[in-house]
Amino acid sequence: MFRASSKALAFGLIAGPLWAGDLPYDEPIFPDHPSAQIELGQLLFYDPILSGSKTVSCATCHHPKHATGDGVSLGLGDGGAGLGPDRKVVADNIPEQRIPRNAPPLFNLGATEFTVFFHDGRLEQDASRPSGIRTPLGAEMEYGFASALSAQSMFPVLSADEMAGHYAENDVAQAVRQGLLTGQGGAWDILSKRIEGIPVYRTGFDAVIGPKDIAFTDISDALAAFLDFEWRGVASPFDLYLRNGTEMEPAAMRGMDLFYGQAACADCHAGRFQTDHKFHAIAMPQIGPGKAARFESHAQDTGRMRVTGNPKDAYAFRTPPLRNIAQTGPYGHTGAFATLEGVVRHHLDPITSLYEYDISQALLPGLKADDLRVLNDAAEIEAIAMANTLQPQSLTDAEVTDILAFLGALTDPQSVRGALGIPASVPSGLPIDR
Repeated sequence: MFRASSKALAFGLIAGPLWAGDLPYDEPIFPDHPSAQIELGQLLFYDPILSGSKTVSCATCHHPKHATGDGVSLGLGDGGAGLGPDRKVVADNIPEQRIPRNAPPLFNLGATEFTVFFHDGRLEQDASRPSGIRTPLGAEMEYGFASALSAQSMFPVLSADEMAGHYAENDVAQAVRQGLLTGQGGAWDILSKRIEGIPVYRTGFDAVIGPKDIAFTDISDALAAFLDFEWRGVASPFDLYLRNGTEMEPAAMRGMDLFYGQAACADCHAGRFQTDHKFHAIAMPQIGPGKAARFESHAQDTGRMRVTGNPKDAYAFRTPPLRNIAQTGPYGHTGAFATLEGVVRHHLDPITSLYEYDISQALLPGLKADDLRVLNDAAEIEAIAMANTLQPQSLTDAEVTDILAFLGALTDPQSVRGALGIPASVPSGLPIDR
């Protein structure tokens, strides 16, 4: 058999076939964290105290039960109850809309190579900025993050659809709607004071930062430490193949040959975790409310262009890493494809797939909403198609099956379970999503 091996291909170093012993095996680099900080982060991650109405935690949309996602195409944050596909609308607090983008998985995000976050990359490490981070908030962004991973946790708590809550329903939501984010009385300050006022958290932070007042950067640093420690996926069959030459199942070996060869998946899904950390327009169907400000009436999501303002970036989204990908559906920036095979087949002929897309391929429970606005807009569909940069591929059904087998071999079962798991309780005393 013609075997792509693949270290160099996996790391995007050269083109052509290779074998597992031809390059030194480079382990990913992860930072070290104090155990006390990791344990604090675990409690904070599962504690609804960080949401405006104290009903939504980080784990609501990033739960180990759903492989650090929520198991649906577009989730429900504030105004919902339950987890994943079982999440329902709370009758007296109906969500204004679905969360506009699919909840991305959290595996390996603490590795130093991850410097760009969110589907559109609107938060990224930037040494030229005084804060070291480039975000849409600009000078309004807090300083003092340990990492870009820490900084990204600052944003879900500000989102009305995710954790902040609806207009005027709580003090955090009011602050956000007034544009009060930083400083005394700002949204982050309100949340920090909540944590400060809970004795168990105060004692925990004493062990990490000393007796100084708790800032939200301290909270986000603890969350980042936990995320990094909890979900490191580096022991999949593919890792073992790279590390010591242990062959995967035959179908996965054939799929790897295709992935790094004929199918050209590694043109974008390169590197240790199968991502080039760049942005590509591949005609992904747009469903749901779109990424629009409240004063805008469209349901579009132009992706990276919303960050750069460059029309060349229209409808381009970040290449997702593929570790544990078989567990983390639905797929795409709106979760348009509920199955891994569905999104793989989309890559074979993106434009045809876009025009023939059926909303039944998504998983959108829990809310009566017009999720088809863009799909019913011929001009917008044409714009998405025109931006596509991915050329059609011709693969047999058997070859698709082999690629799916290789993608399955990127699963590290221990990382899917998590290192620490769900705590028995949280210091706020609020109920935990299980």
